[in-house]
Amino acid sequence: MKKSAASILAVLALAVPAMAQQQDDPELIFKKTTVWRMLSPDAKLATYSINDPGVDGVSCYFTVPEIGGWKGWAGFAEEVSDVSIACRQTGPIVIKGKFAQGHEIYRQRRSLFFKKMQIVRGCDPKNNVLVYLSYTDKLIEGSPKNSTSAVPIMPWGTSTATPKCSDFLDQ
Repeated sequence: MKKSAASILAVLALAVPAMAQQQDDPELIFKKTTVWRMLSPDAKLATYSINDPGVDGVSCYFTVPEIGGWKGWAGFAEEVSDVSIACRQTGPIVIKGKFAQGHEIYRQRRSLFFKKMQIVRGCDPKNNVLVYLSYTDKLIEGSPKNSTSAVPIMPWGTSTATPKCSDFLDQ
Protein backbone atom coordinates (compact mmCIF):
# COMPACT_ATOMS: atom_id res chain seq x y z
CA MET A 1 0.00 0.00 0.00
CA LYS A 2 2.78 2.42 0.94
CA LYS A 3 4.71 1.58 -2.23
CA SER A 4 1.73 2.33 -4.48
CA ALA A 5 1.11 5.65 -2.69
CA ALA A 6 4.78 6.53 -3.08
CA SER A 7 4.61 5.62 -6.78
CA ILE A 8 1.58 7.85 -7.30
CA LEU A 9 3.28 10.76 -5.52
CA ALA A 10 6.42 10.29 -7.63
CA VAL A 11 4.39 10.39 -10.86
CA LEU A 12 2.51 13.48 -9.69
CA ALA A 13 5.80 15.18 -8.80
CA LEU A 14 6.91 14.63 -12.39
CA ALA A 15 3.59 15.80 -13.81
CA VAL A 16 3.38 19.09 -11.92
CA PRO A 17 6.36 20.76 -13.70
CA ALA A 18 5.00 19.53 -17.04
CA MET A 19 1.64 21.16 -16.33
CA ALA A 20 3.02 24.36 -14.77
CA GLN A 21 2.45 27.48 -16.81
CA GLN A 22 5.30 29.47 -18.22
CA GLN A 23 5.38 33.26 -18.19
CA ASP A 24 5.10 33.36 -21.98
CA ASP A 25 2.13 30.99 -22.13
CA PRO A 26 -0.43 31.85 -24.75
CA GLU A 27 -3.72 33.52 -23.84
CA LEU A 28 -6.76 31.24 -23.86
CA ILE A 29 -9.43 32.71 -26.14
CA PHE A 30 -12.09 30.02 -25.65
CA LYS A 31 -12.75 26.28 -25.39
CA LYS A 32 -15.46 24.31 -27.16
CA THR A 33 -16.63 20.88 -25.94
CA THR A 34 -16.39 18.18 -28.60
CA VAL A 35 -17.17 15.09 -26.48
CA TRP A 36 -19.45 15.39 -23.47
CA ARG A 37 -18.78 13.05 -20.55
CA MET A 38 -21.13 12.72 -17.60
CA LEU A 39 -18.67 11.73 -14.84
CA SER A 40 -15.33 13.04 -16.07
CA PRO A 41 -14.02 16.16 -17.84
CA ASP A 42 -15.17 16.71 -21.42
CA ALA A 43 -12.89 16.56 -24.46
CA LYS A 44 -12.46 20.06 -25.89
CA LEU A 45 -10.88 22.17 -28.58
CA ALA A 46 -8.94 25.07 -27.05
CA THR A 47 -8.08 28.20 -29.05
CA TYR A 48 -5.15 30.34 -27.90
CA SER A 49 -3.42 33.54 -28.96
CA ILE A 50 0.31 34.17 -28.77
CA ASN A 51 2.31 37.18 -29.91
CA ASP A 52 5.52 36.41 -31.77
CA PRO A 53 8.22 37.30 -29.21
CA GLY A 54 10.72 38.20 -31.95
CA VAL A 55 8.40 40.23 -34.19
CA ASP A 56 6.18 43.01 -32.89
CA GLY A 57 2.89 43.29 -34.76
CA VAL A 58 2.26 39.57 -35.41
CA SER A 59 -0.16 37.41 -33.43
CA CYS A 60 -0.80 33.71 -33.98
CA TYR A 61 -4.00 31.91 -33.09
CA PHE A 62 -3.85 28.15 -32.72
CA THR A 63 -6.32 25.45 -31.75
CA VAL A 64 -5.34 22.22 -30.04
CA PRO A 65 -7.51 19.32 -28.87
CA GLU A 66 -7.63 18.53 -25.17
CA ILE A 67 -8.30 14.92 -24.24
CA GLY A 68 -11.09 14.54 -21.71
CA GLY A 69 -11.61 11.87 -19.10
CA TRP A 70 -9.68 11.44 -15.89
CA LYS A 71 -6.40 10.60 -17.66
CA GLY A 72 -6.66 13.83 -19.66
CA TRP A 73 -7.51 15.84 -16.57
CA ALA A 74 -4.51 14.42 -14.69
CA GLY A 75 -2.15 15.05 -17.61
CA PHE A 76 -1.42 11.38 -18.30
CA ALA A 77 -3.27 11.04 -21.63
CA GLU A 78 -1.22 11.60 -24.76
CA GLU A 79 -2.80 14.46 -26.69
CA VAL A 80 -3.43 13.95 -30.38
CA SER A 81 -1.22 15.69 -32.93
CA ASP A 82 -3.88 17.83 -34.64
CA VAL A 83 -3.03 21.54 -34.43
CA SER A 84 -4.26 24.41 -36.60
CA ILE A 85 -2.75 27.89 -36.82
CA ALA A 86 -3.58 31.30 -38.30
CA CYS A 87 -1.17 34.22 -37.90
CA ARG A 88 -2.04 37.84 -38.70
CA GLN A 89 -0.45 41.25 -38.75
CA THR A 90 -1.96 43.09 -35.77
CA GLY A 91 0.17 46.25 -35.83
CA PRO A 92 3.25 47.73 -37.42
CA ILE A 93 5.77 44.94 -37.93
CA VAL A 94 9.10 45.40 -36.16
CA ILE A 95 11.56 42.52 -36.43
CA LYS A 96 13.65 42.58 -33.26
CA GLY A 97 16.74 40.71 -34.45
CA LYS A 98 18.24 38.14 -36.78
CA PHE A 99 16.69 34.68 -36.87
CA ALA A 100 17.27 31.37 -38.63
CA GLN A 101 14.71 29.71 -40.88
CA GLY A 102 12.52 27.55 -38.66
CA HIS A 103 13.22 29.59 -35.50
CA GLU A 104 11.07 28.29 -32.61
CA ILE A 105 8.72 30.87 -31.11
CA TYR A 106 6.63 28.57 -28.90
CA ARG A 107 6.68 25.01 -27.52
CA GLN A 108 4.04 23.09 -25.56
CA ARG A 109 4.13 19.56 -24.10
CA ARG A 110 1.45 17.28 -25.53
CA SER A 111 2.28 14.25 -23.37
CA LEU A 112 4.06 13.64 -20.11
CA PHE A 113 7.35 12.58 -21.75
CA PHE A 114 7.49 12.18 -25.51
CA LYS A 115 5.43 14.62 -27.59
CA LYS A 116 5.55 18.39 -28.00
CA MET A 117 3.83 20.93 -30.23
CA GLN A 118 5.97 23.69 -31.67
CA ILE A 119 5.41 26.90 -33.61
CA VAL A 120 8.36 28.03 -35.72
CA ARG A 121 8.95 31.09 -37.93
CA GLY A 122 10.59 31.43 -41.30
CA CYS A 123 10.88 34.04 -44.04
CA ASP A 124 9.96 33.94 -47.72
CA PRO A 125 12.49 36.57 -48.91
CA LYS A 126 11.15 36.70 -52.48
CA ASN A 127 7.68 37.81 -51.36
CA ASN A 128 8.63 39.46 -48.02
CA VAL A 129 6.35 37.16 -46.04
CA LEU A 130 6.78 35.71 -42.56
CA VAL A 131 5.79 32.03 -42.56
CA TYR A 132 4.65 30.19 -39.43
CA LEU A 133 4.51 26.41 -39.09
CA SER A 134 2.87 24.51 -36.24
CA TYR A 135 3.65 20.83 -35.85
CA THR A 136 3.95 18.10 -33.29
CA ASP A 137 6.91 15.83 -32.91
CA LYS A 138 7.29 12.59 -31.06
CA LEU A 139 10.57 11.20 -29.80
CA ILE A 140 9.97 7.72 -31.24
CA GLU A 141 8.10 7.99 -34.54
CA GLY A 142 7.52 11.65 -35.33
CA SER A 143 4.26 13.13 -36.62
CA PRO A 144 3.28 14.37 -40.07
CA LYS A 145 0.46 16.57 -38.71
CA ASN A 146 1.15 20.26 -39.30
CA SER A 147 -0.40 23.58 -40.25
CA THR A 148 1.07 26.65 -41.97
CA SER A 149 0.16 30.35 -41.95
CA ALA A 150 1.72 33.26 -43.83
CA VAL A 151 1.87 36.95 -42.86
CA PRO A 152 2.78 39.37 -45.66
CA ILE A 153 4.70 42.32 -44.25
CA MET A 154 2.54 45.33 -45.12
CA PRO A 155 2.51 49.02 -44.16
CA TRP A 156 0.40 49.75 -41.09
CA GLY A 157 -1.55 52.96 -40.48
CA THR A 158 0.14 56.05 -41.88
CA SER A 159 3.60 54.45 -41.96
CA THR A 160 4.82 53.33 -45.37
CA ALA A 161 8.03 51.75 -44.08
CA THR A 162 8.08 47.97 -44.06
CA PRO A 163 11.04 45.87 -43.01
CA LYS A 164 12.40 43.19 -45.34
CA CYS A 165 12.44 39.85 -43.55
CA SER A 166 15.42 38.82 -45.69
CA ASP A 167 17.49 41.52 -43.93
CA PHE A 168 17.00 39.62 -40.65
CA LEU A 169 17.74 36.08 -41.81
CA ASP A 170 20.68 34.52 -40.00
CA GLN A 171 22.26 32.52 -42.78
